[in-house]
Amino acid sequence: MAGACVHVPPAPADLPARVSARVAATLDVPAITARAVALAPGTARPAMGLDRLSLFAAILSDDPRVTAARANIEAARRDARLAHKAAMPTLSLASDYTNDPTMPSPWLIGATADVQLDFGGRRAGRLRSADLGVIGAGYDLIDVVWADRIAAMRGLIDVFAGERQVALGDDLVGLYDRQLAAMQRRVAGGEISSLTLAQVRAARAAAARVRDDARARILAGRAAIATVLGVPVSALDAVVFVWPDFDSVPPVPAITPAVKAAALVHRADVLHTLVSYDQAEAALRIEVAKQVPAISLAPGYTWQGGLFHIPFGVNLQAPSFDLNRTAIRAAEAHRAAAGVAIEAAIADAQGAIDTAASERTAAVAALARLTQEELPQARLAADRADAQLRLGAIDRADWAVAKAADAAARLAAIDTLARVHFAQIALEAALRRPLDGPEMQISVRTDAALAEGHQP
Repeated sequence: MAGACVHVPPAPADLPARVSARVAATLDVPAITARAVALAPGTARPAMGLDRLSLFAAILSDDPRVTAARANIEAARRDARLAHKAAMPTLSLASDYTNDPTMPSPWLIGATADVQLDFGGRRAGRLRSADLGVIGAGYDLIDVVWADRIAAMRGLIDVFAGERQVALGDDLVGLYDRQLAAMQRRVAGGEISSLTLAQVRAARAAAARVRDDARARILAGRAAIATVLGVPVSALDAVVFVWPDFDSVPPVPAITPAVKAAALVHRADVLHTLVSYDQAEAALRIEVAKQVPAISLAPGYTWQGGLFHIPFGVNLQAPSFDLNRTAIRAAEAHRAAAGVAIEAAIADAQGAIDTAASERTAAVAALARLTQEELPQARLAADRADAQLRLGAIDRADWAVAKAADAAARLAAIDTLARVHFAQIALEAALRRPLDGPEMQISVRTDAALAEGHQP
């Protein structure tokens, strides 16, 4: 019997080794690309670098929080299997010595078993609660994937917006440098006072700060992506991110009541509250079943002086003196609280959808005003300044003012475009589905990809 036992060697956690492995972690870009192809077969992949689909594939396979959530699912499955196992009987052995010369043997030897009958509401409630634990762990995994996808996408937006702002910031600082040079020549010629240079220097310093902030924005965005993937930011040094249509306004479906309702009934956080309610219901069924005595059978065997007896007993575990009413009322209160939590989760989800949709509408309107009014006017003024400079009608100082206004308007447009993308991501998070981009081409079942770690 001992040979049939399962031997599990100890596995202490080596924290220094784990820290060293995580600090030295790298990204296998070809493997991530292969996983993206497995997610969306037949879609065009970038020649190099990671696009949004590849980043999502990397989250499914490399994100340590996703790995931990997937491990929790397996642990919940094991717990559910354990709950389905019948309880083993209890065996009691006893012996008695009697100093009676009239007895054929002074020894009495006996054994008694206690077999708990596992049936009815107690068993059904326990199994239901264990099975619901597996479902709840699955919803936890989906929530982790969505949270980290949103964090990675926000980092990606910062990277692309920051790159464009750095390029424009360089242009703007260069324009102010040329404006300062031209004005310094006019100061040297006595045409203007040196005090007029202070305003331009201040504008140049502000432009330089904007450019430096944009560089920091890029670093912060890449750091956010690295955090999601569980690698040091240095692992992304050689990684190029691809977003071909970043400069376009992403499409969005009409948020009709039907679209909103479909999103609300598919959000993992809402479904998780439903699981909690069902678990509270199962706990209540168990307490109701405890009003009936628990039954166990007690067969036995006794030997004494060549004679043997086979006793048989039935044990009843009576309910509490109040027929378990106190426990039932407590379970009912927990079920009622779980029901209210469902309503609260639905209200929060609905509010998130409405808020994200409103913000996206406002961001798109702000971008439209910039692109249709401010940008054309600034561009027209810059073009006129170019023409007047060629004709000698203005000097480089006045030309630089018009060009700087054009660059500043384009910087504002990039910020507003980033706002649109942030609002789009928030709306996707609220609806729990992608609204544009290569992730729309995913053809495999996402739940299967999550459960299997998305191995192609």
